[in-house]
Amino acid sequence: MHIITQQSTLAAWLCLAALCLPTSLAARQASDTVAPQTTHTLKPQTLVNAKQFMVATAHPDATQAGYAILKAGGSAVDAAIAVQLVLGLVEPQASGLGGGALMVLWDADKQQLVALDGRETAPQAVTPDLFLDELGEPLAFMDAVVGGRSVGTPGTVALLAHAHANYGKLPWQDLFGAARQLATDGFVVTAHMAEQIADSADSLRTFPATQQYFFTPSGKPLPAGFVRNNPEYAKTLDVLAKQGAKGFYQGEIAQAIVDTVSKAANPGKLALQDLADYQVKAREVLCVDYRQHEVCGMGPPTSGMVAIGQILGMLSHFDLKKLGADNPQSWRLIGDATRLAFADRGRYLADSDFVDVPVQALLAPAYLKQRAQALQGEKALETVAPGDPLPKVSQQWADDAALELPSTSHFVIVDAKGNVVSLTSTIENGFGSRLMTKGFLLNNELTDFSFKAAEDGVPVANRVEAGKRPRSSMSPTIVLKDGKPVMALGSPGGPRIISHVTNALIAQLDWGYDIQQAFSMPHRVNLFGRYELEDSTSAAAMRPALEALGYEVTTSTMTSGLSGVVITPQGLQGGADPRRDGTVLGD
Repeated sequence: MHIITQQSTLAAWLCLAALCLPTSLAARQASDTVAPQTTHTLKPQTLVNAKQFMVATAHPDATQAGYAILKAGGSAVDAAIAVQLVLGLVEPQASGLGGGALMVLWDADKQQLVALDGRETAPQAVTPDLFLDELGEPLAFMDAVVGGRSVGTPGTVALLAHAHANYGKLPWQDLFGAARQLATDGFVVTAHMAEQIADSADSLRTFPATQQYFFTPSGKPLPAGFVRNNPEYAKTLDVLAKQGAKGFYQGEIAQAIVDTVSKAANPGKLALQDLADYQVKAREVLCVDYRQHEVCGMGPPTSGMVAIGQILGMLSHFDLKKLGADNPQSWRLIGDATRLAFADRGRYLADSDFVDVPVQALLAPAYLKQRAQALQGEKALETVAPGDPLPKVSQQWADDAALELPSTSHFVIVDAKGNVVSLTSTIENGFGSRLMTKGFLLNNELTDFSFKAAEDGVPVANRVEAGKRPRSSMSPTIVLKDGKPVMALGSPGGPRIISHVTNALIAQLDWGYDIQQAFSMPHRVNLFGRYELEDSTSAAAMRPALEALGYEVTTSTMTSGLSGVVITPQGLQGGADPRRDGTVLGD
């Protein structure tokens, strides 16, 4: 019997395959309809158990779609496609067809990990001054974001098609049913989505198509409970179902994307050839040893696994279990190890197709032991600087201060055969570039590059270059023990992703938390010296102790979206972040 983590009509699905629908939505027709506001009662607060398969996502409709595919005998990749197609509709502020994604996959047949890069690329026509004004100074961030200038070549559709060709089981066209019917009949706007729309209301009004979609006929931001349909998205899905990725990267949809980018205020450089040339890339799988486990993820262009590996490598020299989760000294060690990793990240991490990133040197045990020496005291580090993993390598690059924002989504799927998918997808800033075409939003990923190409004549590794993929913090992670997967997890959150995932790993591997407890743990994040504590949680009580250690401390809301699955000999355990609308289902 399948396990459902929420009580609502959304949990009632009648299906045998991918055409299954949420029966509570199928009867709704008008886009002005407002449903009961039950969203926040759907959040899972307890550990979910299953025996055969499991799916954990940031939205109940997406979880249901993935569950239906697994129930019909589909693979983890099949379910991932159905999940992402639904997320692009019901969580458009976070990810979608117009963005990019990274997938880490455990192939049960070959007993190996695979890392697939569907990150966006810079158009061939970009120049180093893309985000500089007429005086050569960096644009204000939102001036760069809104419009066509920030749009990179989307990679999500190509990634889904590539993964299906290699790891799919059910027919491609059978994976579109749930997303298509939700687009046709309507989906319920959650409280989280309504809050995001209200927060971005001014910029969403910039373009007529975007305003029409995200506001009621009376001109108000869509409220929680509103039922929104998207017939244009349904038509796009029909094209993709019939033509595959070719239907996105060539033809009418490709032309619409290019026209939208080039004709918008603040136009961009994206061209038809950029779309036609896009390729998914297999990336190096990186693994680091931590507490008798191998923590594994993807190498550049994401900085996620390198930074997580560095943090864990430094912390491996300290007994966090003995110190405990409530000890300020534990968080001093975690926070300052994170700061050291971020200093290296800002100097060295970029697309390794364009930059010689010293990945192995950055993760070398001897180098991390040396970096960990700085953590031996009992007070906060006064200053943090990049290290030299190779002789004089730090002199080759200048520091990057690119601003990466947290609108992203993550999900984990384990199928009955033991295949595991950990996938993070994004359109960067909330609602991306605010440009909408064919029923989906376009990304603003190019603002993940450094706005300046050099500092005092020294190049920045993460500078804008034609065809290059911007640095990311996305951290789709799979943990192995004795060569077998035992856990998969990830999160949205911009650069905080690295801390969210690392801290959840520490909670489980050092402090014995189950996966739901780890995801519900209050956030404590220190990337650049200032300690951020999650507002209105028990973490805020640690403020005086951290200030006594020498930190500047602030409190803020941190909307992570952790999801994950633990694989045990007895079965599967799943968790989803209570801060969003995440749910877990399994059999």
